[in-house]
Amino acid sequence: MTAAKAEMREDVAPGDVVMSVRDLKVHFILKSGLFGGGGTVRAVDGVSFDVFKGETLGLVGESGCGKTTTGRAILRLTTPTAGHVLFNGRDLAAITDREMRLASRDLQMIFQDPYASLNPRMCIGDIVAEPIRVHGLKTGARAVKDRVDELLALVGLNPRLATRYPHEFSGGQRQRIGIARALAVEPSFLVCDEAVSALDVSVQAQIINLFEELQGKLGLTYLFIAHG
Repeated sequence: MTAAKAEMREDVAPGDVVMSVRDLKVHFILKSGLFGGGGTVRAVDGVSFDVFKGETLGLVGESGCGKTTTGRAILRLTTPTAGHVLFNGRDLAAITDREMRLASRDLQMIFQDPYASLNPRMCIGDIVAEPIRVHGLKTGARAVKDRVDELLALVGLNPRLATRYPHEFSGGQRQRIGIARALAVEPSFLVCDEAVSALDVSVQAQIINLFEELQGKLGLTYLFIAHG
């Protein structure tokens, strides 16, 4: 991805910036093979932008330009080569893995392929409950179940479907499950990696409307990655 820079808006106070990415680089070293080769792939090379609280920032580009790598580097799912990722003033590129695991409660990702991101051997109730249990957000089976029911209803799914498995749902419903799982840890910032591109056009509109509704209800901030 070529360098892009989003300047601070004059009408917004600096404290309203929740995510500030500066000169982010992700380079991959290619090993030499039997017939030579090697070298460096500059997947992301000097990207800078700001995301303001409660807004949606679109990151748009062609396939292979580094959009997804940028999103993954922000969440440290891919290790940045250089640069700074300031979330509420804290540089995520410089903290330890343990500190990043704690910070991940505030930062979640919605993946492009909802089916690939869901464990096919787990019912959707357990899928949504897993992060609640891992982070110790609720104690007791009843409290966890009540929270799962609340999350499923929040994304437009009947809580009675909690015992079903991912293959029993449509693509749009599976994406709603993925959103419910991400919201289970009560994040404030979501990276949406082409979250509607694998869905039918009519379903895309429904999911986009859901994102807007959730943003209004929960005050979420989005980095929305899309194909240009």
